[in-house]
Amino acid sequence: MIAYVTVGADNISKAERFYSAFLPALGYRLETYHGDLSYILPVEPGQRPLQPDFYVKLPFDGQSASAGNGVMVAFQALSQKQVRVLHGAALAAGGSDEGQPGFRALYGPHFYVGYLRDPYGNKVALFSNDQSEPGREDQHGN
Repeated sequence: MIAYVTVGADNISKAERFYSAFLPALGYRLETYHGDLSYILPVEPGQRPLQPDFYVKLPFDGQSASAGNGVMVAFQALSQKQVRVLHGAALAAGGSDEGQPGFRALYGPHFYVGYLRDPYGNKVALFSNDQSEPGREDQHGN
């Protein structure tokens, strides 16, 4: 089980604006610790976390934050509509578009995804894979 994912940021306020535009809508609550951001999913007493926490920190080595090539963090939304809404909110909060929300031919027929870059170049996906929603074939009238 993955316990947490961390990305680097040089400006924590700018990163907070971006990530707080969509993570609270996905159930994460924000905690700050020594100036860093910790987005935590609620866990019932006695239960284990189902998904990893997400941390945004200044790089420990004191160098500038940078994104890894091929690295991406994906967050599951509740619906295709929520993917669209949160993608737009993240763009308005300083992100850049890396792929508008929609279906991709390479993925399953219900996998609906939008891609972003945070202000530091970290790639983020917002996706829904709800079998009860219209799929890729339904969108093309098949």
